[in-house]
Amino acid sequence: MTRTWDIFCSVVDNYGDIGVCWRLARQLSSELGQSVRLWVDDLASFRRVCRDVDPALEIQQVYGVEVWHWSEAMAAVQPADIVIEGFGVRLPDNYLAAMAERRPRPVWINLEHLSAEPWVEGCHGLPSPHPALPLVKHFFFPGFTAATGGLLIERELVQARDAFQSNAGAIAGFRNGLGITSGADGALCVSLFCYNNAALPALVAEWSAGELPIVCMVPAGRALDQLSAIVGHRIEPGSCTVRDKLTIAAIPFLDIDQYDRLLWACDVNFVRGEDSFVRAQWAARPLVWQAYVQKEDAHIAKQAAFVDRYVDGLDEPTATAMRSIHTAWNRQSPEIARCWRAFMARRQAAAVHAQAWAGRLAGGGNLAIKLAEFCRNRLE
Repeated sequence: MTRTWDIFCSVVDNYGDIGVCWRLARQLSSELGQSVRLWVDDLASFRRVCRDVDPALEIQQVYGVEVWHWSEAMAAVQPADIVIEGFGVRLPDNYLAAMAERRPRPVWINLEHLSAEPWVEGCHGLPSPHPALPLVKHFFFPGFTAATGGLLIERELVQARDAFQSNAGAIAGFRNGLGITSGADGALCVSLFCYNNAALPALVAEWSAGELPIVCMVPAGRALDQLSAIVGHRIEPGSCTVRDKLTIAAIPFLDIDQYDRLLWACDVNFVRGEDSFVRAQWAARPLVWQAYVQKEDAHIAKQAAFVDRYVDGLDEPTATAMRSIHTAWNRQSPEIARCWRAFMARRQAAAVHAQAWAGRLAGGGNLAIKLAEFCRNRLE
């Protein structure tokens, strides 16, 4: 049955929040036949992950999703059957009041951040009554087990990934399309998408002085800005900067579908936050994840919980190398250089494991499907 959905997204960290909300909205519409209205407060950032968005329009249709500009002076609208708060955004008071008056009342969901920590299973699906209005919000946690909400994955993603990765011509054509016409043959290809990280200078020095040629593909953004500061001159998208064994290939910021292909085309992916983190796992390539920095080092515990789950079943040397490089990267330590060497020594085992891990992820379920089922069971 077709239901109406309102998904609210506040673009806090430029791309991760809108990346997740857009993937969810698009999948609900295209694969599950739902009627989706996506509210976004920063259409300019949205356009960077979806080129078809026009930041000048208040209302527009994009891939079957009705996109509305969410401003402080939000017009009175009829709430949808299902209302999703992306990562705990605060809904407007007039919209909440309209939800309380609607019959039947909407199913209200707080789509939470992804975590591998054990407590998530106990909190997934819990209700939270509103203190003043006759409304109940439920917490929906993405996760890695069947007791959570699962992960976002489109129906044809695995088949598209496998077809791309098994086609050397497709990979070469993709790189050429980004302006990478030399240096990639025989080199280790690494993608870099990170927050500012004090460990990056040590990693660049290690890549430059190492035995293995490395091509580091870096989309425009924070990582490219920091690399520019490290090398001492502005690196522009479309250019290549060579430092001994390292080639820094600066590329434009990619929309989400092109970014998936970047992950598929690389041998190792450095990713950050949530959206690129999940997509790197589906890419079936070794990854190094930088969690969003939180107070009291909460992100360190979050990162460690994922790595503990990720390395389960790995041989001890590879598991140790994986733990060490994630710890050094998230603690922003110069030990990253030593950890990178240990990681490279276990590169083949890590690559085999990344393939197996991507296959295991399906055990947690498809987030869009599980969310739709969860809401359907609670519709009045």
